[in-house]
Amino acid sequence: MRLSTLKTYLHREQRLLIGLGIGGALAALFIKLAGEMSEGETEAFDIAILKALRVPGDLSTPIGPAWLLNSMRDLTALGGVTVLTLVTLLAIAFLLLRGRWHHALYTAMAIGGGAIMGRILKALFARERPEIVPHLVEVHSLSFPSGHSMNSAIVYLTLAVLVARGYEERRTRSFVIGAAALLVFVIGVSRVYLGVHYPSDVLGGWTVGAAWALLTGLIATNLQQRNRIEGPDEDSETV
Repeated sequence: MRLSTLKTYLHREQRLLIGLGIGGALAALFIKLAGEMSEGETEAFDIAILKALRVPGDLSTPIGPAWLLNSMRDLTALGGVTVLTLVTLLAIAFLLLRGRWHHALYTAMAIGGGAIMGRILKALFARERPEIVPHLVEVHSLSFPSGHSMNSAIVYLTLAVLVARGYEERRTRSFVIGAAALLVFVIGVSRVYLGVHYPSDVLGGWTVGAAWALLTGLIATNLQQRNRIEGPDEDSETV
């Protein structure tokens, strides 16, 4: 093995270990949060935040100007099933158009697997929606973890990592991933502001969604870089 190849291999393994450590920490945080939620230890925190976002004496009215409510409704739609499905299908179609079959398959499996995981977790914890304050948008599903928060983290962070891998400049990579993280953040905040999720629901969605996106991204990156070292093929170039 040449020295340059050895350095590349060691650098790749180092990044993999760091990524696994962060992903494992996020997963452990979700497990701890889920345990505290199940035991009712997050109840006081959840109720206090929900009430703090409403006008005192009138829990049907959110704090802030009228435009803020409209903005939150617009932002929350970005984490809905319709928008996320459309974004995912368009991304897969683009990858197929570019001949990136492996990337398209990875994207479908990562996002589809995350959606299935979310349904399983909701059924497992079976937490009802908060009734502390009136809901400002219509909801029907269970509450923990927040589907909008989790699925937006999986979709937007997965696609951000896929795009970022096509750029060598660190600032560009950081911007792409940072923009996706900001979008995931505001979607989660909107769910609490609209009264349809407890803050712990959103925190749970963020942690498990980010962990899933990170771990699946590490698997894809590791496989791609391994192919490059052992002998790159036509599908190993970046998007």
